[in-house]
Amino acid sequence: RYPWLMINSRPSPLALTVLSLLSAGPLHPYGMQRLIRLWGKDQVVNVGERANLYRTIRRLHSAGLIAVRQTERDQSFPERTVYELTDEGRRTGVLWLADILSVPRNEFPEFPAALSFLMLLGSEGALAVLDSRAAALRENLAALDRTLLSEPASLPRVTMLETEYQRAMAAAELA
Repeated sequence: RYPWLMINSRPSPLALTVLSLLSAGPLHPYGMQRLIRLWGKDQVVNVGERANLYRTIRRLHSAGLIAVRQTERDQSFPERTVYELTDEGRRTGVLWLADILSVPRNEFPEFPAALSFLMLLGSEGALAVLDSRAAALRENLAALDRTLLSEPASLPRVTMLETEYQRAMAAAELA
């Protein structure tokens, strides 16, 4: 990894997303959340609760990775704080990205943990819940296929890598 790297904030998918969004330019939290959803990143980053985004922003700000650029005031909206990436935030974001992509980690997803206790449901209960999961996976695969087919050909393939990854993982689990 990077033994020389001393970061005063830990990486997370949401923190990496915030730094990545701000690398394109200053944004306020609502704009970040809107872009995350618009670009489909909410399928791979948990932004269901806005409070998580604000906590992450406070953490990145305290670590000196982002800074307040300005506070906007508009009659039809509450006051909005616009954040920008610091030089340290830009360096850290690239380092986090390289580290996350290059080093496989056990991410401790819920499903394998639940599988380890499947016997508690008995054979009929286990079959019922796994049949239900298989049906949900088939629906998910169909939705991912529709997403992949609807992506404009003008966009580079790299914009859909996480969707391709999700599809491969869902297909592998279903198999």
